[in-house]
Amino acid sequence: MLATTIQKAVKNFDKTCEKVVQNCEPIIITRKKDSNVVLVSQAEYDNLIENVYIRKSNANYTRLLESIEEAKAGKLTSLEIAEIDD
Repeated sequence: MLATTIQKAVKNFDKTCEKVVQNCEPIIITRKKDSNVVLVSQAEYDNLIENVYIRKSNANYTRLLESIEEAKAGKLTSLEIAEIDD
């Protein structure tokens, strides 16, 4: 994981944000007294929140793991998406 100081992050904030988005990698922004913060892209944040939500429910998480195993075993089902009339 990349790290930078608060001073550098503020000075180059747009470039720092762009690096986070392009690399899909968080950046630790170091501050005094171990009060660091982490800058992540919204896509990465949304993914983390979704994972937390799924793991809150043992039933959902178990079903997800079962589905992954079925997919690995080639037990896939194709679905046709119905066309929506305008």
